[in-house]
Amino acid sequence: MSEKIALITGAAQGIGLACAQALAEDGCKVVLSDIKENVHAAAATLGGSGYICDMGDTSQIAGMFERIEADIGPVSVLVNNAGIALPGDFLSYSLEDFGRVINVNLVGVFFATQRAANTMVAKGIHGSIVNMSSINAQVAIPAIPAYCASKGGVNQLTKAAALSLAPHGIRVNAVGPGSIDTEMMAGVNANPEALAKVMSRTPIGRVGTAREIGDTVAFLASDKASYITGETIYVDGGRLGLNYTV
Repeated sequence: MSEKIALITGAAQGIGLACAQALAEDGCKVVLSDIKENVHAAAATLGGSGYICDMGDTSQIAGMFERIEADIGPVSVLVNNAGIALPGDFLSYSLEDFGRVINVNLVGVFFATQRAANTMVAKGIHGSIVNMSSINAQVAIPAIPAYCASKGGVNQLTKAAALSLAPHGIRVNAVGPGSIDTEMMAGVNANPEALAKVMSRTPIGRVGTAREIGDTVAFLASDKASYITGETIYVDGGRLGLNYTV
């Protein structure tokens, strides 16, 4: 992985930052993007570069890739991590919120993957793309219908892209986190009853860490996973394999 340029989206904190840390430790030149200004400070801690980008805006994504290529060089590892949820009641869920989630979580992933892949093909780079899925691509939560739909789409997009890009030596995979100790789970962690419910459906018996997701992403991005493409690896403490609780 030495000297490879790795772009991680949604990397100012949480899982995205953990992915950047793992890739930096493997020798990548890391480029962090996020909609939040603190992405610059986060990148600086890893000796990398930070870029502001709304992954729901394809013009911003295109501009970001142009700046990265001009400033640093072509991306050979892309981690499509940026995502939003926007919870709400199904019967009153607005088309505006649904569209915003799909734009960031699915359209943005497609566009960034296509943009990165075109440069890889043009320059003969045998690259790796890792998309952030979720267990909610397989199981659903009624309060986040757009999120569930978007992550199901990410899984299928991952397969389609992997098949399309395999002849060019580009691998495309996804990682599906379960319950991970990030800012999104802060409310659950602070509520003993809610945390007990999460643990009841997690056979390993604990919440996962962002770094455990980052390490899985780094593995898929590396040559250690050279014969893996089109797959979604679920890092969920055994949750999806659980039939029932006693």
